[in-house]
Amino acid sequence: MATFSSRRLTKELVALREECPAGITLLSTEDLKSWTLSLELLGESLFKGEVFALRFTFGSRYPIEAPEVVFVVNDKYKAPMHPHVYSNGHICASILGSEWSPVLNTSTICITLQSMLASCKKKERPEGNDRYVKNAPLSPKNTHFLYDDDSV
Repeated sequence: MATFSSRRLTKELVALREECPAGITLLSTEDLKSWTLSLELLGESLFKGEVFALRFTFGSRYPIEAPEVVFVVNDKYKAPMHPHVYSNGHICASILGSEWSPVLNTSTICITLQSMLASCKKKERPEGNDRYVKNAPLSPKNTHFLYDDDSV
């Protein structure tokens, strides 16, 4: 029997395969638990011409609980230099934590992250980036982020 989570993910995957939002491309889907999408900003921004990859990992309680979303960091992709993105790819965004709502989905997360990057005024890492990366858990879901600055 299909679970609520698998039905929801199947529906989202079908929608992404039919038509992704502008600047978003579905790169891979290992299964219903792990997807990789590319993210590019359209228009003028500090990140014009740069392409990033996001890895979504869905737990069994999705969409009740937020997915784990990180920027992929490897030989091909880097995390954007942004005050809410750590160099290991972890993202400090309230919609991935305390502001998560089951009405959000993969597309809305991507669009929100595009908007977050597009509004950036200065390429820089979060304060304490090196310390955080050195001590960070494997999953950003195990980090208690403080969401006190929505100006970047």
